[in-house]
Amino acid sequence: MSVPVAFIGIILIWSTTPLAIKWSAEDVGFLFGVASRMMLGTMLCIILMTLLGRKLSFNRAALHVYLAGGVGVFGAMLCVYWAAQYISSGLISVLFGLTPIVTGLIAAVFLGEKAFTLSRLMGVTLGIIGLAVIFSQRINLGEHLILGVIGVLSAVLMHSISGVWVKSLGINMSALEVTTGSLLFSAPLYFLVWWIFDGQFPEAISERALGGIVYLGTFGSVLGFILYFYVLKHIEASRVALVTLITPVLALLLGHQLNNEVLNLEVWLGSGCILSGMLLYQWGSRLDAIYSS
Repeated sequence: MSVPVAFIGIILIWSTTPLAIKWSAEDVGFLFGVASRMMLGTMLCIILMTLLGRKLSFNRAALHVYLAGGVGVFGAMLCVYWAAQYISSGLISVLFGLTPIVTGLIAAVFLGEKAFTLSRLMGVTLGIIGLAVIFSQRINLGEHLILGVIGVLSAVLMHSISGVWVKSLGINMSALEVTTGSLLFSAPLYFLVWWIFDGQFPEAISERALGGIVYLGTFGSVLGFILYFYVLKHIEASRVALVTLITPVLALLLGHQLNNEVLNLEVWLGSGCILSGMLLYQWGSRLDAIYSS
């Protein structure tokens, strides 16, 4: 597989995922939308594992990895789907751009990685300023904006915890195996939550909602994750992180064009602060070197 093609594939999938999340919950409820997506993704992963002749490990170490991965697959995605009721798809992508910063801070605490340099502190500050600018627009973007932002930030926190937890385990497993195991852990929980808090099959599913569910189950839950780890294996992690700078801009434009989402100056300013903060956090080492000298 061509690395540039895989890289472009990740950008396209991650840019369209937030909008697909909103569409997949239309008329059917967010619980049915996310549960059906994860069920489909789980079945596809099992089929793929079978076709490739791979067996899923169920030893103690592997189960630990699946549990750690499941925190992100279940906890984070459930929060995102809930938040999508109150926040635009573009802002979901922008707020998820904070993931590298939150992950870095958690890794500094639990893995002893260096996090609190001048550039990184400046990056965190810019991210907070960006959030404040976005919060200031709650009247124009809806009174429930704060609920959506809190939901996505909770998802970012759980996604980051999951990533650091998996990394701390140091288990050498394929991306497909980790994905399949994490989905097997999460899918029953999604079904249980849907059954308890909803439990009603929709009388009808619109073409847009059905398309969103199928797209996310196939591309978002399976292909996107596999492409990400493929690219990560072949190029530097810092270059892979460029994806999180590109996707929010595309997601904002897609949400505005295809879903009539509000896109005013304050949204761009807040998003710009968050993305600039992430840029400083990820690649501000030269600034630190100048300051040290």
